[in-house]
Amino acid sequence: MPFKCQYCGGYFCSQHRLPESHDCPRIGEARVPREEAQPVVVQGQKPIEYTYSWAKQVHRPLSFSIKEVEHLLLATVLVVGVGLSLEFESNGISNDYLLIALFTVAFTASFLMHEMAHKITAQRYGLWAEFRLILMGSVLTAVSIVLPLKFISPGAVMVAGAPDTKTMGKTAVAGPATNIVLATAFLSVAAALPDYAISFGVVAWFNAWIAVINLIPFGIFDGMKVFSWDKAVWALTFAASAALTALLAFMFLA
Repeated sequence: MPFKCQYCGGYFCSQHRLPESHDCPRIGEARVPREEAQPVVVQGQKPIEYTYSWAKQVHRPLSFSIKEVEHLLLATVLVVGVGLSLEFESNGISNDYLLIALFTVAFTASFLMHEMAHKITAQRYGLWAEFRLILMGSVLTAVSIVLPLKFISPGAVMVAGAPDTKTMGKTAVAGPATNIVLATAFLSVAAALPDYAISFGVVAWFNAWIAVINLIPFGIFDGMKVFSWDKAVWALTFAASAALTALLAFMFLA
């Protein structure tokens, strides 16, 4: 019998399962009206509300703030000073003002293209990126104008956002890689223009030297970020820049 009476405890078929159908001895209990069930109200805390903000990463156009332009101008003055000191040490005082102008433009372009390579790459990944002077780097760059050993690192492109190691590595290697390309290009110009070979050779060396300095895997240098991302990429770029620096120094500065 599949049905059990909840009053008398007996088992009955489907036709006699109800108390009144099997003469249940406790049928009186079955006929007592039940109290209406009251709804149960559970008081709880108000659900926690979350607010989500999401911004799509986009490739922003190359733009500059007023502060960034000021820092770039000051850094450019320091770098041009280092470049002119190299020209003076190589060729002495020159009356060829066109050469001096070309030399100055070449040095300025080399520095700016390095920093813009960082900036453009960072913005490509949707990051905020602006150039800022660094006090210690600016002082060392200024001092190296009068010293035989040249140090060119007046500032750096500051990056903000949520980059991973790979993104930071690619952003960092963009600058030195640009200088390696420029060093090779200026070496070609020096070979094509024998009368200005030394001047363009010095600019080529300058680019290779910038790449070597920036690829040092220490502290805030680009090399530390590249080394942390991909040691093979770091080794390749550092070896190329070091070899170019040594070759160009032997050709034009010895």
